[in-house]
Amino acid sequence: MEMLKWIQELFANYGYNVLFFGLLLEFVALPFPGETTMAFAGFLSYTGRLDFLTLVVVAFAGTTAGMTITYFIGLKAGLPFIQRYGKWFLFSPAKLDKTQRWFERYGSFLISIGYFIPGVRHFTGYFAGIIALPFRKFALYAYGGALIWVILFLGIGKVFGPQWMGIFHLFELYALWIVSGVAALAALIVLIRYRRILTVRVLRRSTELELKTKLKETSKER
Repeated sequence: MEMLKWIQELFANYGYNVLFFGLLLEFVALPFPGETTMAFAGFLSYTGRLDFLTLVVVAFAGTTAGMTITYFIGLKAGLPFIQRYGKWFLFSPAKLDKTQRWFERYGSFLISIGYFIPGVRHFTGYFAGIIALPFRKFALYAYGGALIWVILFLGIGKVFGPQWMGIFHLFELYALWIVSGVAALAALIVLIRYRRILTVRVLRRSTELELKTKLKETSKER
């Protein structure tokens, strides 16, 4: 409750700037309750005190700005700098190892799903820069994941109104599973919807390969 009171005072004094600078600082790995702040901001939009679309734009801008800054820090400074000075960014060796293990497990996709993994999302930008992931690829995963992340948590407050706290805690516990389930369901819907087109393409490709094989055999016989 003390945290909510503090966040409420911040919004009363600084408005939308709280969301932009708070999320930017969070992704530079400084302490800030980004998800709680977004859910509360969504609730404020439910009450009509803030505009939901503006919140989405501001939260997305703050998140992507923070992620981009950390990417270039990792890219330019490299792993030795992070290992030596990471403590100033709350980037401990244990968190570095944890992020590295997650990267080995999920690859670049971690940049998108990392938003929903506590203790990982703050460092995926740094690590993407450290391994010199191409910026275009980084941006695709980072900005796409950021949009989903901010809409979901702002949406909790906007949709559920006074009940947002209960839903927020539930979502916080099972966020990764919920997002994975939604992504799997979306992929299944797309697959079912476009299965006929995919089947035609596969058959066409198979036919082309068969024709090429027959032509090669005919050429050899001649």
